Amino acid sequence: MTLPLRPLGSSGLSISAIGLGAWAFGGDGWRFTWGAQDDERSIATVHRAVELGVNWIDTAAVYGLGHSEEVVGKALAALPEADRPYVFTKVGLVWDPENPAAAPSRIMRPDSVRREVEDSLRRLGVEAIDLYQVHWPDTGAPLDWNGDGGTAAGQATPLEEYWQVMADLKTEGKVRAIGLSNHGPELLETARAIAPVDAVQPPLSLLNRSAEPEIDWAADHGTGVIVYQPLHSGLLTGTFTRERIASLDPADWRRTHPDFTTHLDANLRTVDRVRTVAEAHGTTTGAVAIAWVLARRGVTGAIAGARRPEQTADWVRAAGLHLTDEEVRFVAGR
Repeated sequence: MTLPLRPLGSSGLSISAIGLGAWAFGGDGWRFTWGAQDDERSIATVHRAVELGVNWIDTAAVYGLGHSEEVVGKALAALPEADRPYVFTKVGLVWDPENPAAAPSRIMRPDSVRREVEDSLRRLGVEAIDLYQVHWPDTGAPLDWNGDGGTAAGQATPLEEYWQVMADLKTEGKVRAIGLSNHGPELLETARAIAPVDAVQPPLSLLNRSAEPEIDWAADHGTGVIVYQPLHSGLLTGTFTRERIASLDPADWRRTHPDFTTHLDANLRTVDRVRTVAEAHGTTTGAVAIAWVLARRGVTGAIAGARRPEQTADWVRAAGLHLTDEEVRFVAGR
């Protein structure tokens, strides 16, 4: 088996059902780190994913404050040109170089966007970015755990203004497709009146279905959907216990997040349901969790994060796993 390809809306890109998420490649030393990460291991993970048929990598400028993009660029440079996957990255979370531990701010001023795209092109070592996405709606405020803007620290840029800049970058050939991450249906409607939305990137997992209205909007408008955290930051792999969480790298953001602390018992009950279905199929909980996401109407592909080559082992099985309607309802607790 290989990973099937699906059209990403009307962007002209056909992408594998699973893509590689490079958040953890950013390493340590910044606010939302997963802890220390070996760059050579990250590069090996990219190459293994490509061997499996993955044809896109999702990263962002803010991951590791540029470091993830640099690592992805090195991984691409080591591959024959014909084997290089698409590169999707994101704009709009701006950090303070003097205080890397501080939360980045949500900024989409035109001058900031143009500076960011040039920096990303340089770090990635590419002539054009295949999909350039706005990471969060601009509020001019720092990003907190829940993605809320909090109290504005500066003047927010209206969506109409920053989406026009994104469309201009596409016209200029600096990017091939443009998308919006974490923008709800109302904002998507506003954007669509200015320029086509090639793709959206919302969260979706058995433990987080808050963005389903956004996915429905995309399905109704023929827009591609790539969802993030289908494994809920590893929690749906079935390998987490309180003991394992306590042993995570002290800098790992998951050690203090409510999903891994106060909400853990309820989340593990969902994992138990997923495990039951996995055992019936002779597969893993992670494969079932990803298959559930891929079965959702409107979803084009799912971003699966990995820090080591062996963590990609379930991906082909997940993409080819068919869940019955009853199994889909059971794992979702319906």
